Amino acid sequence: MLDFFENLSPLTQLILVFVGLAFLFLIILANNRKNKNKLSQTKNRTFRERYKERRNKNL
Repeated sequence: MLDFFENLSPLTQLILVFVGLAFLFLIILANNRKNKNKLSQTKNRTFRERYKERRNKNL
């Protein structure tokens, strides 16, 4: 695999690196959106309400 990459011209190598980085960025962006959706589904209550509930449980 490395020999294939070394045989390409420097410009082609640079283009492949940028394409690879863009692909990784898109994967991370999609995963981040998925995690935010999961998190927003669990945050139906406000911080104040959750704080009061936890405080009342401890008393």
